[in-house]
Amino acid sequence: MSMVSLPGLADMIDNISQERNLPKPAVQAALREALLKGYERFRRTQRLDGTQFDDTYFDHVEVELDIEEEGFRVLATKTIVEEVSVSDREISLKEVREVAAEAQLGDTVVLDVTPERDDFGRMAAIQTKQVLAQKLRDQQRKLIQEEFQDLEGDILQARVLRFERQSAIVAVSSGFGRPEVEAELSKREQLPNDNYRANATFKVLLKRVCEGPHRGPQLQVSRADAGLVVYLFENEVPEIEDEVVRIVAVAREANPPSRYVGPRTKIAVDTLERDVDPVGACIGARGSRIQVVVNELRGEKIDVIRWSPDPATYIANALSPARVDEVRLVDPEARQAHVLVPENQLSLAIGKEGQNVRLAARLTGWKIDIKDTAKYLRDLEASHEATPETDETPESEAVSVAEAPVEDENLVEETVPEADPEVEENDREPLTESPA
Repeated sequence: MSMVSLPGLADMIDNISQERNLPKPAVQAALREALLKGYERFRRTQRLDGTQFDDTYFDHVEVELDIEEEGFRVLATKTIVEEVSVSDREISLKEVREVAAEAQLGDTVVLDVTPERDDFGRMAAIQTKQVLAQKLRDQQRKLIQEEFQDLEGDILQARVLRFERQSAIVAVSSGFGRPEVEAELSKREQLPNDNYRANATFKVLLKRVCEGPHRGPQLQVSRADAGLVVYLFENEVPEIEDEVVRIVAVAREANPPSRYVGPRTKIAVDTLERDVDPVGACIGARGSRIQVVVNELRGEKIDVIRWSPDPATYIANALSPARVDEVRLVDPEARQAHVLVPENQLSLAIGKEGQNVRLAARLTGWKIDIKDTAKYLRDLEASHEATPETDETPESEAVSVAEAPVEDENLVEETVPEADPEVEENDREPLTESPA
């Protein structure tokens, strides 16, 4: 049988396998497919007898690699017929019986159709090279997808490789001893206080594994996802890992809309153990535990608050560190609440550019309207004097947090629904007014 020589075939397969972190069988399979495409190109350029080749014309042809002899052969499976109409697929019975007298019509034989090296042609060689590169990329995508598809939402250790536009390209690994794979950390998933210098290492959350053809890295990772905060607390607080303390909800603003506001997170925790303080367990002695989380997030502000089944108490806790006088649930069905605070607590309750109340709304799932206590009571008294027939105001009702549907994608475990994160402009107007 003839063979097209490929000097250095074994070394080439070894080098590709090491450079692209692919097993040798995968490289060999890609090379066979590429050589088959090259053979198709060779046959199409010949156009013998004006034959038109459809997409399935070469399904009966395969390439056989000979690693030891460093070359390849092209083999075609042909059907034995009385009279040949398509020479690439058929062979005459008379011709076969010259070497095999027992051959019968309808049988199939495998023939060597390897072209001469000089006949293979430059265009066929170029086609082979292009297809090989594409097949190797496809093999890499397939292996990456198989390796990481079950790790979405998990935390990985990342190392910065380079920058492409505004994205940081990092190297991640699925486990100890596994080869590193490139992943993309886009601008919106970065933290403003991070320093992405070359070879810097930090923890990231695997957000998505892209399927099919995709330009750039196939893995998308994040430093801004709320799941990263949950992992850091679970890793640092033994009571959470032992399920003594549970994280009920997380609201995070890692990339605030204004550069004058820093990243901030509010996390609600709870416990069924009477002797355990869930907030204190997360903070640690002299803040030792929470400081580790803050350091990993490069100084991000974190508020740990106690979850409560009573919406009024939960809302008051969520507005920490502001001191709240009263929470009135004005419309439990629409989940709207008025929060009364002293005048000197207004700015603290609202937060810089509304960040504190915005995160509290996301955390609790209620639309929160901050009011100055003194002005609110005066306005309420004035409205009662103007309409004496409506002296009795409807009594506020408490709504169980567990009955509400989950809407916030950042809330984890037993979470509460997310309210509109933005405080409407007409709701903010009374916040800036000073008492009359």
